[in-house]
Amino acid sequence: MIIVNFKNYVVGKKSLALAKKIERINNKVIVAVPSTDISEIVKRTRLKVYAEHVDHFTGPKTTGYVIPESVKSAGSKGMLINHSEHKISMREIGLTVSRCKKLRMETVVCVGGLSEAKKVMKFKPKAIAFEDPKLISSGKSITKYKADDVKKFALLLRGSGILALCGAGISSKEDIKASYDLGCKGVLVSSAVARDGK
Repeated sequence: MIIVNFKNYVVGKKSLALAKKIERINNKVIVAVPSTDISEIVKRTRLKVYAEHVDHFTGPKTTGYVIPESVKSAGSKGMLINHSEHKISMREIGLTVSRCKKLRMETVVCVGGLSEAKKVMKFKPKAIAFEDPKLISSGKSITKYKADDVKKFALLLRGSGILALCGAGISSKEDIKASYDLGCKGVLVSSAVARDGK
């Protein structure tokens, strides 16, 4: 599983252009995009699209919050939760994962370490992505600089039914291969692909 998180590096036409380029290279890649770009990318590519974040709040009086139902109606198949740039509480993680499961949407919860991963496991998301915040956008791959921790993380999730992903500084095919060698089932990539929109 390869997830490319667009963040806000590209939006609108540039977001669609990058999605189309990714599709030409590998149409099995999942793209996590700004909520405003979900519908257009779903309509104009065959890629599986995730939202970059959703809020668990319910009811009509939730101005400004992005709720799972809205991204689902736009065509999203899942979402990232608790990225290091958009942290939420453990309670909110649990509520969000539960709500998304009821909607039959996939969830990938980001964590910064093993202790956080252990807490998130009880919610049974589709995947947990281990990212060291210090390595994000650094070009220093977590598979090299935190290899032992990645291996421990993958072992922790083994047999749980939850996919182990890693991210932070993933910049090359070699980094992706290393993630699999360490026991992960995929990676979360961003700046190496999305920063320049190329």
